[in-house]
Parts: sequence; structure tokens; C-alpha cells
Amino acid sequence: MSSANPISRRDLVANLGTGIASAAVTAAVPSAQAQTTGVSTAAPFVDPTSKYPKPPYPGQSQPWPGLASKMNPRPDHGETSYKGSGRLKGRKALITGGDSGMGRAAAIAYAREGADVVISYYPSEEPDAREVVELIRAEGRKAIQIPGDLREESYCKELVSKTIEAFGGLDIIVSNAGRQQQCEDILQLTTEAFDATMKTNIYAPFWIIKAALPHMQPGSCIIATTSEQAYDPAGNLYDYAQTKAATMNYVKSLAKQFGPKGIRVNGVAPGPIWTPLQVSGGATQDHLIHFGETYPLRRAGQPAELASIYVQLAANDASYTTGNIYGAGGGAGQP
Repeated sequence: MSSANPISRRDLVANLGTGIASAAVTAAVPSAQAQTTGVSTAAPFVDPTSKYPKPPYPGQSQPWPGLASKMNPRPDHGETSYKGSGRLKGRKALITGGDSGMGRAAAIAYAREGADVVISYYPSEEPDAREVVELIRAEGRKAIQIPGDLREESYCKELVSKTIEAFGGLDIIVSNAGRQQQCEDILQLTTEAFDATMKTNIYAPFWIIKAALPHMQPGSCIIATTSEQAYDPAGNLYDYAQTKAATMNYVKSLAKQFGPKGIRVNGVAPGPIWTPLQVSGGATQDHLIHFGETYPLRRAGQPAELASIYVQLAANDASYTTGNIYGAGGGAGQP
């Protein structure tokens, strides 16, 4: 080394270390200009108390079973908001009550996650069903609509056979359809009305699951829609609340029976959700107008707010979740 530039080895190492450290700091701390001009990709915060309309809601009524398209305000099922990411690609789903409410929200979400979907519904719900089918097909997925009456065993068996014929299999069942008719006095509750609720809410899942089970492979799942009514029943929903307690019970029972087969069974327990159930005889006008008002979030929930729960319970990454009830109760749910 020349005596005209006497740099020791120690000085050289020290200076080199300082340069590296400076470069690291510069890379780690962006300039003020970069910080102010960068575009944030963070999801915005949403205040759940003001995300959707609050009560009082307009008084309204429809003939049973009601149409979501005629409700005011119209329910949100995720038509424009739900974004999929392929979590259910290639899956084959059967959803009862897929025309409206949580069934419609699940159908839209499943299609956007890559699943083909069969929806069942009562024949008078055809206008709502057509909307759902268009949304499913817009995602490039198969959509089959099969109207009928779940109180008939032959129709329930037909749902399963037609699904398997159309899709070549069946690996997700969402047993969502339900009948809810409020009655203030048990003395006014007829045997015919009681029987209709039991057939729709308890018999139909039994018939459908029994027909589907021989065709379901390990990795398949069953998701039932129960309710907060299973835990805290209203006095005027005597028959409906019983069926939701039974639904919660069959989820836990079948999870034990089907676990060794690799088939998962879970349930979703909504609180006050804005669906045609309420406007078609499921609630008094006073209860409807103030629906959800006493809950911590001070409003009714929307079907879209449960869509991600139905997706999660069907997805492969929920493989250790079975026999569980997932709640969405606006702060007052008990599951």
C-alpha cells in the first residue's frame, strides 16, 4: 500500500461497515415523497353500526313465502360486494332456499369461489330464483334450479338425484330453507301449520341427507342453518324455535356419526337477519318495524354478512371443524 495514502485495514473495514449500514437504512425507510404518493392497499374500516339501514323499517307484508325482490329495503346478499378467490373451485353444492336470504348469499359466494350450484325453492319464488341463477352463470359456473315443496319426500330425493345427474357428484349440502310463521297463542296454532313447519325444517334435511350420503366422498360437508331461536326462543315462535333447536342437535349428532367417514357437519346460527321470513308471516308488524333495534349493533343483519361463514365451513382449510355452530348475532347471539 502506498505511503501517500496510508489507510489501515481497520479503517477500511470500519468505513465499509458504515456504508452498508447506511444503504440498509436508506432502503428500509422510504422517502417522504414515496410515503405520500404510495397507494394504500389496506381494506377500509367499516363501522358495522352504520353499514346497513337501521330501524325503524317500513311496515310491509307479503303472502308466504315472500320475495326478497319486493322487500323495502331490499336485502343485500352480496350481489355486488362478495369477491371470490377460488376457495371452492370444482365443488358441487346443493342449497335449499337458495333464492333468498342466507341461501342466496351462500349461492352467490359459492359460485364466485368456483363451485357449481343447485338451488331449490318454492315455485312462487321463481322471480328471485332467476336472479340467483343469472348471478351464478355470470361467474362461469353451472346453475341448476329445481322448484318444489320440501314437505314432500319425493321432491327431496329428486333434488339429490338431479344434482348428481347434472354435476356428476355432490359434496356440499347447505340445508337452509325454513318455514317461520309467528303465532301468539298456541291455542291458535293448527296441526296443519305445525306439521308444515316440522316437515320443512326437520323432515326435509333428513330426507335430503339420507339420499345424498351414499354419494358423498371424504372431504364433503353438510351445513345447516339453525338460529338464535334454538338458544333463546321467542314466545310466538313455539314451533319454529323447536325446529331450530333440533337442527342444532342434528348437527352435533351427525358430526359424530359422519366424522369417521370424513364428512363434516356444521351449523350457522343467525340473529335477526333481514329476509322474506319476516315480511311473510314470520314476525308481527311491530317486531318487523323495530327488527334488530335492541341488539348491540342497533339494526338487523343482512344475508351478505353471513356469506363468508358458509364459505369457510365448506372450504378445505376448515378440515378440523365439525359439530360446531357459528353465530352471527349482532352482539346478542349465544352460539
